[in-house]
Amino acid sequence: MPKLSANLSFLFGEFATIEERVAAAAAAGFRGVEYMSPYDQEVGARRAQLRALGVEQVLFNLPAGDFAAGERGFAVDPGRVEEFKRGVTDAARIATELGCTRVNCLVGKAIPDIARDVQQSTLVANLRFAADALRTAGITLLVEPLNRIETPGFFIGTSAEALVLLALVGRPNFRLQYDCYHAQRAEGNIMATVQANLDIIGHVQIADSPARHEPGTGELDYGRILPFFDAIGYDGWVGLEYKPSSTTRASLAWIETLGIAHETVG
Repeated sequence: MPKLSANLSFLFGEFATIEERVAAAAAAGFRGVEYMSPYDQEVGARRAQLRALGVEQVLFNLPAGDFAAGERGFAVDPGRVEEFKRGVTDAARIATELGCTRVNCLVGKAIPDIARDVQQSTLVANLRFAADALRTAGITLLVEPLNRIETPGFFIGTSAEALVLLALVGRPNFRLQYDCYHAQRAEGNIMATVQANLDIIGHVQIADSPARHEPGTGELDYGRILPFFDAIGYDGWVGLEYKPSSTTRASLAWIETLGIAHETVG
């Protein structure tokens, strides 16, 4: 089975701080953690905690703007290129300090009063800059489609659109972050899509659909999906990016139900 990483922007919300959530994830057996943003944290303290607990920082995002105000990245905005580049510089420094080898880019929502081709060319240039800057530090840049049911207007909403973008950017360390929840909401066909694009998938995330709770609460059969990923040779991390339907600890019962070995939690 794939290795499971705890997404601390979703899991262990019973604890107020990332420090507490990292500790809780380690106590639950996870050896990998991910979360959206490390930019307001003391990186040295986080690095020390991760090393002391034997936990890997698997992933975080490039700066994505004001989430509370509805922003989901700004890489398409020609007026914020310098801000984007500063974010890449910060991300490269933090990822290097934490030993994190994957950084995800949320590209942002389409801007109504700017031509789409201008936004596309801005996005491609920004992602080339980011991939080149991260490559020197041995870091893979990822791009994640978000379904437009929940994020109307998101610039990259499907796997097909992401594949076009990957080809346009054309960098060897630029890969797809495949979120099964977003993919199911947007297009379905999860197993065939992963198999067809295995060589360019750099990270996988999961949640059940449509309520985005843990596996076993919705329409996706992770009892088939996860063994299939293993069978076709996906050996990367699988991030648990779901909203627990009760407590986080209780929500983890699906792991044992599916017979996933404890060591695959990390």
